[in-house]
Amino acid sequence: MDISFVRNQFPALSNNFTFMDNAGGSQVLGTVIDRIREYFLNYNVQLGASYEVSANAGKKLSDVSEKLATFINAKSPKEIIIGHSSTLLLRILSICISKNWKSGDEVIVTNSEHEANVSCWNDLKEKGIIVKIWKVNPQTLEFELEQLSKLLSSKTKLVAMVHASNILGTINPIREVAKLVHDTGAYLCVDGVAYAPHRLVDVQMFDVDFYVFSTYKTFGPHMGIMYGRLNLLREMDGFNHYFITKEDVPYKFQPGNFNFELTYSLQAIPEYIELIHDYHYVNDKAIPIREKYQKSYDLIASQEQELAAKLLDYLNTKKEVHIIGCRNGAKDKRVPTISFIHNKYKSSEIVEKVDAYNIGIRYGDFYAKKIIEDTELIQKDGVVRVSLVHYNTLEEVGALINAFEKFL
Repeated sequence: MDISFVRNQFPALSNNFTFMDNAGGSQVLGTVIDRIREYFLNYNVQLGASYEVSANAGKKLSDVSEKLATFINAKSPKEIIIGHSSTLLLRILSICISKNWKSGDEVIVTNSEHEANVSCWNDLKEKGIIVKIWKVNPQTLEFELEQLSKLLSSKTKLVAMVHASNILGTINPIREVAKLVHDTGAYLCVDGVAYAPHRLVDVQMFDVDFYVFSTYKTFGPHMGIMYGRLNLLREMDGFNHYFITKEDVPYKFQPGNFNFELTYSLQAIPEYIELIHDYHYVNDKAIPIREKYQKSYDLIASQEQELAAKLLDYLNTKKEVHIIGCRNGAKDKRVPTISFIHNKYKSSEIVEKVDAYNIGIRYGDFYAKKIIEDTELIQKDGVVRVSLVHYNTLEEVGALINAFEKFL
């Protein structure tokens, strides 16, 4: 990967600051900023009118949904629901899908989740829904399918789980989980927020029923995207005005509509992934678009593996440091979201020391409270988290290591 080319696509990376809190929010592509400006200058009207500007605006936004459907391999743009955040989209889903559930029906969540994919399901206990917890193995911090099998029953309506933990960085075997869940007649809802910045999303290959990720963590504006199988979306009651019908997908899940200018800018994300391919494979531009996406993400994964390996190799030399999760940078096992604790220091103390070096890392539970509680890390103020993405450099990781070396 030509890292100089990549970094030139992100204006904020020239600001003499090292961004390593990317799991909280990535930097934004310059083309995203350009698209927002372009929308305001040319299409800033209400949709649905007969006049030309409104018709053009509607067509442009429809094209974005088409592009996003291709990007994550959805069968139809109607399966793409654009909303204000992943948290809100999951909340809307939980309300809509559970309208016909009965007391005694069951949902399974995990203890490795961001609360966005837990609280919305836990709140259904008020109507008699039973919520079970699938816990990671406390020694390996990995999920075991045998434990999920024990929790599944004929009453299970849905399993909610994370694709990659925003604490552990571990990539979970979603396709295998999907088969197990579907064999019992239940649905699978996956939080892909910590996975989507690092690997190509393929909802058909994953065989998921619902999949959610955040565009502000995938180099775009502060929004969320939810995929849902079209037949399931059509069956559900919506979350909108009474005159919005069941057939009005995805609009029935978008109360107050979606943000037009930010939605227009989302097309810059798949365009950037395509650009990575075309820049690096000049003589290979005629291949299908999703093959381009895959080759770009292969480059991204290799770059991120190098970054993660360098930091993890260093941390593994420190006897007082305990890495939370996979201890190596293998790209098939993890994304470069790396968490650790120190026997002597609280996590807050470490991060505050690093602040002085103009490097942004973070400490805490990152809304994945259950895994922090279950691993008894609250007394450490949670974990130190270094969350890298492909635009970070080995030199930046070296600078972080030099900062750590002052006191670890």
